[in-house]
Amino acid sequence: MRMTLSEIAQLINGELHGAGDVLISGPAKIEEAGDGEISFISSKKYKHFLDSTRAAALIVDQEYDNLKTPHIRVKDAYVGFLYVLKAYAPEKTHSFEGISPKAHIEKSATIGEDCAIAPLVFVGENCRIGKRCVLHPGVVLSGHVTVGDDCILYPNVSVRENCVIGNRVIIHNGSVIGSDGFGFAPQKDKYIKIPQIGHVVIGDDVELGANVTIDRATMGTTVIEKGVKLDNLVQVAHNCIIGAHTVIAAQSGVAGSTKVGRHVTVAGQVGINGHITVGDNNIIGAKSGVTKSTKNDEILLGMPAVPMMQKKRIDVSLKHLPDTMKKINNLENEIIELRELIEKIHGR
Repeated sequence: MRMTLSEIAQLINGELHGAGDVLISGPAKIEEAGDGEISFISSKKYKHFLDSTRAAALIVDQEYDNLKTPHIRVKDAYVGFLYVLKAYAPEKTHSFEGISPKAHIEKSATIGEDCAIAPLVFVGENCRIGKRCVLHPGVVLSGHVTVGDDCILYPNVSVRENCVIGNRVIIHNGSVIGSDGFGFAPQKDKYIKIPQIGHVVIGDDVELGANVTIDRATMGTTVIEKGVKLDNLVQVAHNCIIGAHTVIAAQSGVAGSTKVGRHVTVAGQVGINGHITVGDNNIIGAKSGVTKSTKNDEILLGMPAVPMMQKKRIDVSLKHLPDTMKKINNLENEIIELRELIEKIHGR
């Protein structure tokens, strides 16, 4: 596929500077781009590549001008480049068509129009699959699963019984939806398993990375609301609610019965305690541990997680801790010497 720079400028509603008839064969990283490729720059960290890049064209923010390379100026270069990536992305994620005779589909299941179901897919009793869905090899839908329209389930995704998946949901390799919640009651010298009889409901336009695990509720529902994006290796425990348009990065975990608000950003390796509420629009820094409920519109860092400015003050204080301890020790010694001197003066 090739597009002219003029066509790309129209696509992203940008301001063209330079030859509009330059043919672009695809997008590339600015440090690796070559002839016929387009890249972008939105971070000053990459500004030094402007003089050395071999890209045929660039997408840049409004602040950049007088560039030698043909370029398109837009309000947000990162977003503009995303639209270019979409334009050049392959339309299909699969090479198979229709329903494979090597897939096992129970007679009571219903399959919507124009679905592509690969070999070695299992669709259980009373499952309902919407229109234009793609199920890759090894996908397992246990009984009474509902999948909406235009969903893509990549290889070895498992969706357990009674779970519901909305429209336009993408689930990557190896993810498990509706596994049993971690519920065990201690009794004397052993644990008794607590039956997990709830299910999982996933809203529209959700994307789950590889090896994500979302536990079914003990009773009731574990909910992933619309527009949520979960990175690889994220764990969501039983009876949690993840609010709409929240993003959670890799290796993070949310303990049971916790409600995470809407438009929350959770960085990598964050742990969120059970039975708490995380406020809307929170930003939680990497490796933080959220141990108690938070307000809306907070930026949290550390273990335990505290507001950002408080964490910065703590960090600054820790840098001075050795000198502070030395001063305290010196003061203690001076106090001891003064006491001894006072005792001598008073003849004790």
